[in-house]
Amino acid sequence: MDFSLLNIDTPVDILNQAMQHSLIGSLAIKIEKIGSGEVHASMPVCSKTTRPDGILHGGSSLALAETMAGLGSMLLVDMALFDVRGIQINGSHTGSVREGSVYATAKIVHQGNQTHVWNVDITNKEGRLVSTIRVTNMIVKKNG
Repeated sequence: MDFSLLNIDTPVDILNQAMQHSLIGSLAIKIEKIGSGEVHASMPVCSKTTRPDGILHGGSSLALAETMAGLGSMLLVDMALFDVRGIQINGSHTGSVREGSVYATAKIVHQGNQTHVWNVDITNKEGRLVSTIRVTNMIVKKNG
């Protein structure tokens, strides 16, 4: 996929297919819905996303959040002219999950010219908060 053509109208099945051969595909992260300033995704709780004792790994939750915030920022800028780079992530894990999937909602809370700040809430299937994560992305002008 040519990410310079990425925009809010890009079908989620195309996005999911383009990300299969990366960390995103390895963790089986699935983009469910995109909108202006909002991204929804899911991730299974399985052997690839858990600690050895079967509990969802906090690092998997952080990877899910950074994926969503990065994609969200990419949808808000002209990717032919700019690149998006995650520069800070801070997460608080408030619960644990052993089975099923987790569901994440990313919402932009600051959309500046040089930085975007996103809040990502991850819940279990019942809607109980598992993690809340803040991601800051830097918007970098591409050279030539």
